[in-house]
Amino acid sequence: MPLTNQVILITGAGGGLGGTAALTLAGQGAHIILLDKSIAKLEAIYDAITATKAPEPIMYPFDLAGATEQDYQELADKIDQTYGSLQGLLHSAVEFSSCAPMSMTSTKDWGHSLNVNLNAPFLLTRVLLPVLQKSAHASIVFTSDSSARTAKAFSGVYGVAKVALEGYANILADELEASGKIRVNTLIPGPIDSPLRKRAYPAEDKNKLPNMSSMAPVYSYLFGSESIGITGQAFDARSFHL
Repeated sequence: MPLTNQVILITGAGGGLGGTAALTLAGQGAHIILLDKSIAKLEAIYDAITATKAPEPIMYPFDLAGATEQDYQELADKIDQTYGSLQGLLHSAVEFSSCAPMSMTSTKDWGHSLNVNLNAPFLLTRVLLPVLQKSAHASIVFTSDSSARTAKAFSGVYGVAKVALEGYANILADELEASGKIRVNTLIPGPIDSPLRKRAYPAEDKNKLPNMSSMAPVYSYLFGSESIGITGQAFDARSFHL
C-alpha cells in the first residue's frame, strides 16, 4: 500500500470530508491520528476504519477553539514521542453556522469562527513543523472554499477566515520551499454533498452534487508520492485529474 508507515493527522476527522479523507488514507496503509472535539464522531470513524482492516487509527479528542497553546504543544510532543516524525497534516475542521450579513455578526461568533477556521490551523501547524521536518517528505493541506476567491456577500466570518487561510498557506509554502521537505497546498472541495454544504445551502438539491467519496483521488494525490515537489498550489476537486 502506497502510504504504509506514513503518519497523518486529520483535524475535523469526525466530520464529512475529514472522515472521507481518513478512510481514504487509512485504506492505503497510513496510520491516521483522528482529531475532533466530538468523541462520538471519533468513535464512529474509528470503527469504520478498523472494519476495513486498515491500520488501527489513534483517536485524539481535541477542542480547537478552546485549547490553549500548551494543549497544542502537548499534542505535538505526544506525536513526536510516539512516532518520531509526521508525514502529513490535513486541516479539515471547519466552523460554520449560517450565511449572514456582516452587520449581524456578533463579536463572540467572529472570535469563535476565527479560532477554529484560522487560528487553530496556524497554531497546530506551528507546533507540528518540527515533527514534520523530521520526515524526508511531508505534506500539509489546508481546506479552503471556492468562495474565498470571490469574497461573496453573506459569507461572513467564515469567508474572511478562508481568504486569510489561503494567504497563510501561500506564505508558508514559500517559506518552506527551499528545504524541499515540506510541501504546502490548498484544497478546494467545491460544491459537494457534505454536511457543511447542507448547512450553507439547505434548499439545494443535493442529488445533483458529487458525493464525498469522489474526493478520494485528490486526497490520495496530495498525501502520496506523486505530489512530492508540488507546493504553493490550490487544487480544485472539480477539475482535478491525474
